[in-house]
Amino acid sequence: MKINDKTVAVCDCEGTMKLDGAALAKACGAAGAADVNTQLCRSQIGNFQTLLKAGSKLLVACTQEAPLFDETRAEAGANETPVAYVNIRERAGWSNEAGAAMPKIAALLAEAAMDFASTPAVTLESKGVALIYGTDEQAIEIAKRLKNRLEVTVLLSKPQDVLPPSVMDVPIFKGTIVAAKGHLGGFEIVVDDYASVVPSSRRKLEFLPPRKGASSTCDLILDLTGGKALFPAPEKRDGYFRPDPKDLVAVERAVFALADMLGEFDKPRYVDFKADLCAHSRSHITGCTRCLDVCPVSAIAPDGDHVKIDHKICAGCGACASVCPTGAATYALPAGDAIFQRLRTLLGAYAKAGGTDPALLVHDSTHGEEMISAIARMGRGLPARVLPFAVNAATQIGFDFLACAFAYGAADIRVLVGPKNRDELAGLAQQIGLAETAMSGLGYGEGRAGIIDAADPDQAEAALYGLPKLRAAPAGSFLPMGGKRTLVMLALRHLRQHAPRPVEALPLPQGAPFGTLEINVQGCTLCLACVGACPTGALGDNPERPTLSFTEDACVQCGICKATCPEKVIALKPRFNFADAARSAQIVKSEPPFHCVRCGKPFGTRGAIERIAEKLAGKHSMFMQGDARFRVMMCEDCRVIVQFEAKDNPLAGPPRPRMRTSEDDFREREIEEARAKVLKDRAEQAKKNDA
Repeated sequence: MKINDKTVAVCDCEGTMKLDGAALAKACGAAGAADVNTQLCRSQIGNFQTLLKAGSKLLVACTQEAPLFDETRAEAGANETPVAYVNIRERAGWSNEAGAAMPKIAALLAEAAMDFASTPAVTLESKGVALIYGTDEQAIEIAKRLKNRLEVTVLLSKPQDVLPPSVMDVPIFKGTIVAAKGHLGGFEIVVDDYASVVPSSRRKLEFLPPRKGASSTCDLILDLTGGKALFPAPEKRDGYFRPDPKDLVAVERAVFALADMLGEFDKPRYVDFKADLCAHSRSHITGCTRCLDVCPVSAIAPDGDHVKIDHKICAGCGACASVCPTGAATYALPAGDAIFQRLRTLLGAYAKAGGTDPALLVHDSTHGEEMISAIARMGRGLPARVLPFAVNAATQIGFDFLACAFAYGAADIRVLVGPKNRDELAGLAQQIGLAETAMSGLGYGEGRAGIIDAADPDQAEAALYGLPKLRAAPAGSFLPMGGKRTLVMLALRHLRQHAPRPVEALPLPQGAPFGTLEINVQGCTLCLACVGACPTGALGDNPERPTLSFTEDACVQCGICKATCPEKVIALKPRFNFADAARSAQIVKSEPPFHCVRCGKPFGTRGAIERIAEKLAGKHSMFMQGDARFRVMMCEDCRVIVQFEAKDNPLAGPPRPRMRTSEDDFREREIEEARAKVLKDRAEQAKKNDA
């Protein structure tokens, strides 16, 4: 049997699963019947070897024996043959409802047969410079054990009666760390009460006079103080180990792990970030802070008009991508739209195989997989209609994923989390609340999405078997193309098309990333400060005429426009508008330009100029007398001209002397010659008269 150009090898695990080859092939949409093995990993390993020789891509429906299959592949020299693995046993076959699980098995196989691009990696390098931070002899003893493998330094915080070692083969200092930052291979610390040990210490370690503000760097930190952690979410900080110093087993595990932290380590680049889409701030006015509010490890920091993500600190919880309203932060494990392609394939294959009203169980690959395995082995197994969907981190799930899942045919969505996630569920809960509001507002009812927070498999099993039997919306067939907001719009418009209550505008809670603006048009002066501040282009203008326009689909409710507006006439209104008008720019206010009262040049808006003149005329010292108020109504050129033409111009000086030119000399010469001629003529006339 082949799915997506992959040959599928199926095994009923020694008859513990009832698999009908013909029914399975039919459910998967494959021709003929599937070959069902009984012990593919042992007595029938030859069947696997035969498939390897064929050279085609393989999909083996077993994950427990994957190491054995990989070893067999290496021995056969077939390392170039791609082999993928999928678990259908604990997820479907080992269940009290296994008889009805054929659509689920077909869906799991279809999802596993997909191919996706690899995720980029971030490289961290540790040169083995380790800091052992403790309070007593325990730190010194551990440093001595590690000194032959790592370059260790001991820092004792407020040591009391610590016995000096007979051989000072590790450097020992006193001090308390008051600030720490960084990551594996690049930690930076600041130490107060820092001092070196006195070599002549006899009954207890003594130290030189301390100083404040000492700084240092290291690659690794083993914190044995038992006090407050140096970093938020310390268990997620690579290279930082903080066992309970009284728990000797935990300490030994940390020492064992620390000893191997030497060399280069690759971790996935969990988040892709596009700064040009970030709506954090504009012109020093803060807008969206959603990612900053939910990051548990403080890997995100403001950086001008946007934020920056330190990928070496990022622990991959995906909370930032979950709450980001613009898609500036997107989860990259898996890369691109792979998670939505998987979702569409899983739910689509389940429906084609005859499954109805599926409940999607989103879980991580650690706690979630362990819980599913425990439920299958010790309990009733997963219900037949519950489709497990593995992700890297359960907290990466956002409104876009939830909306698409409902639009692709999920009747119910549950996110399985564990104790390690309890301090970082705020973003996930907000996104689930948003999905609940949307589904309820469209008439689908409440209770379709939720979190299962359980460390006990029995509790998780009871929650899954207690899910209400809800009807799913007709499955959509749209491709998951475009950014985050585009996906949400595609999904919600599909859901509205089939909704019991297809409202025109869907009210959303405060903080939702969709909505409109309520603008007091009468108070707006069309200064257009909001247009320049809007990070998404939702607010626009017209270069030909004073105009303010608004595109609702582009608004992320960041609030920068509201904070920027000098007239305070803007208010946010969260909602999702299904009207076609929301997709295009709608004119909010438009006015003819104001014309300069002196030269007639258009230079502003009528409302703004008249309002300024009204506020200043007769009230401001510069506009109290005469025609001074008319200067407000003049363009920038005329204002200057009129100011310098005024008689009371305080900047005016004495008249400038006129420059003499050659024409002045010629003119004076002509005048003198004419005057001399006149005098000569008069003298001659006088002589004639006397004669």
